[in-house]
Amino acid sequence: MSVLVVGISHNSAPVALLERVALEESAVPKLVEEVAACDHVSEATVISTCNRVEIYTDVDRFHGSVEALSRILVDRAGESVEAMLPHLYVHYDDGAISHLFQVAAGMDSMALGEAQILGQAREALRIGQELGTVGPALNSLFQEALRVGKRTRAETDIDQVAPSLVSRALEESREAVGSIEGKYVVILGAGAMAGLATATASRGGAGHLAIVNRSRERAERLAAAYDGTPVPLSGLADEISRADVLITCTGSAGTVVGVEAVAAARATTPERPLVVIDVALPHDVAPEVADLPGVTLIGLSQLAESLEGGDAGAEVQAVRRILGEEVTAFLAARRASSVTPTVVALRSMATSVVDAEMTRLESRLPELGATERDEIRHAVRRVADKLLHEPTVRVKELANEQGAVSYAAALAELFALDPEAVDAVTRPFGVPEEEDR
Repeated sequence: MSVLVVGISHNSAPVALLERVALEESAVPKLVEEVAACDHVSEATVISTCNRVEIYTDVDRFHGSVEALSRILVDRAGESVEAMLPHLYVHYDDGAISHLFQVAAGMDSMALGEAQILGQAREALRIGQELGTVGPALNSLFQEALRVGKRTRAETDIDQVAPSLVSRALEESREAVGSIEGKYVVILGAGAMAGLATATASRGGAGHLAIVNRSRERAERLAAAYDGTPVPLSGLADEISRADVLITCTGSAGTVVGVEAVAAARATTPERPLVVIDVALPHDVAPEVADLPGVTLIGLSQLAESLEGGDAGAEVQAVRRILGEEVTAFLAARRASSVTPTVVALRSMATSVVDAEMTRLESRLPELGATERDEIRHAVRRVADKLLHEPTVRVKELANEQGAVSYAAALAELFALDPEAVDAVTRPFGVPEEEDR
């Protein structure tokens, strides 16, 4: 199994580009089928959300596959290859497995630890299964990723980290504007993090909530849930002029709120207190905004204690530890399973040799009784098993050591195993191995 992921997300691309690549729900199966039809691709599915489009494949060749999958996303965006490629990312084999586990755990989400991504990964698996484009390789990988995602949330409170960041920022804003109760709050963005920010501000008793977003439909949906007002991106300056608190969380790859724009919006009331909370990664707001009169800027760097220390930091570290354990275990099991066909073929060859020798012995010594023949057969098989036991145990152990040597291939070469015999017993990773008899 060689897993290849080609994707684009809020971490790699500006919102405008993401929106051009984003898929309607009904369009996802068509994209999966298009990917599955590419040369060198044996399995395929797609995780599609408002913040990411990731193509997951099982391939037999890296270079031709990555070019084909990248071209599919480039064509969807309607951009030139030169303009699009810097915003795409590629993960291959071990890196692809680690990436999916992080995605399932919510560690790659705008809202750290958000649980919605688990359902989206499950949907990707379902679509691939229904289309017949997901086989043993991706099926076992996604099943494990879903299990890991559930484990991180069962054993930690990672899904509470993002809300705690917003709450912490609002607590720090008290010194400048007081309690958020009754205040004019503007939320820039309409994704998962914006939803958390809106919910937190609403629970705090905000007097007015304005949801500013490039996509009016998404702004309207979020605003409706909290009795807020949807505002197009073109109305941001007017909203800043009214705001007591501005919370930005667009996930854009570049600066969205510049110092000139904020200064112009506040030209008539330059001393009026304004708290700007930037919880985007990378940041939405130009750092120079903090130098404007009356403006207090609170960014993720100032919330470092929440990220690296205290309860929230402990949860992040706990999830990273779990992911490290799970990725290591998955890769070890996968490497061990890769030698199974060779081991089975070797044992099969040994059995054939024993049977052939017993047939020859019986023809030369026809006077042997049934009891004697059975005893001899068992004795020879025990000898063969003992001779093969140590090599087969060691080859499974050595398969987990990193390096260029393929011990399974060496074993096959030393014992002159028929490649077709090895292929005939190849089983996909994730299918239980029969116990050695």
